Amino acid sequence: MSVLVLGGYGAVGAHLVRLLRADGIPAFAAGRDAARADRVVDLAAMDSIETALSGVSMVVNCAGVEDIRLANECAHRGLPFVEISATSDYVQALERVAGPIVLGVGLAPGLTTLLAVNALASDAGPVDIMIGLGSGEHHGPAATAWTYRLMGQHFPDPDGTAIRNFTRPTHFTIPEQAGYKPFPALRADFADQHRLTREFAVPVRTYLRLDSRLATAGLAGLTWAPALRALTPARMPGSDRWVVLARTANGATRWASGRGQSLATAAVAATTVREITRRRIIEPTWIHELFDLDQLRRDLPATGILVSAP
Repeated sequence: MSVLVLGGYGAVGAHLVRLLRADGIPAFAAGRDAARADRVVDLAAMDSIETALSGVSMVVNCAGVEDIRLANECAHRGLPFVEISATSDYVQALERVAGPIVLGVGLAPGLTTLLAVNALASDAGPVDIMIGLGSGEHHGPAATAWTYRLMGQHFPDPDGTAIRNFTRPTHFTIPEQAGYKPFPALRADFADQHRLTREFAVPVRTYLRLDSRLATAGLAGLTWAPALRALTPARMPGSDRWVVLARTANGATRWASGRGQSLATAAVAATTVREITRRRIIEPTWIHELFDLDQLRRDLPATGILVSAP
């Protein structure tokens, strides 16, 4: 079993390659920089992609490139294609690919998805998901661009209304261990809220905040004037500490916290890759259809991540 990691020397990909190799799984870092890549690939050129896929058993897309042709090419070859993207439209398109596609793999979606599913096992819902990210962490350019792309955009709420990203502030009670100050989170369009709403027939809503009040307020302001995002500094105030939680209507909460969102996404992806090596995937499959929160409780502490018990 060998794994091709697209974007394998980037913020998430480098961690994933390291974790897989530590598990004895051959992992190849793929990208355009020949000095850093095990396999040089230009994701804009299909012939380059076809060459890079030769002899591998699985592909993990950490490059931030959301091109459905990548998934289709892997599906045509019968290669599991693991996607860490949170983009709703793109993920919904991947759900229609005829082949072994694995979705919602990372911190959010991914860990958030499993927290919400675990919470739904004890309460009929609805569920609110909160994602608290460290605004001081050095993110890859794709992650930063993804957040900025949400500004000014709308997405469908379970009640049928259109929600503007980074509006409707809501308070959450955050465990003291997470080290987050109490101020509101803002609605944001992450893909798993739509999947879980459809699957469990209850409203699931996602909220985003940063560990800096100033940076969170900046998101709320810029969503009304997204053209001004070019004025934002490359590094925001804050730390690399993150927390995610799922809260049911009766107040039951599942949560996890750690440092380094890129490392957390890679750690969840590594667990996913290990699970795929033990079973055959033939169709689009979400992370919670592969394993449950207990699996991450066993795996993630090795990377410094704390996952709460129900």
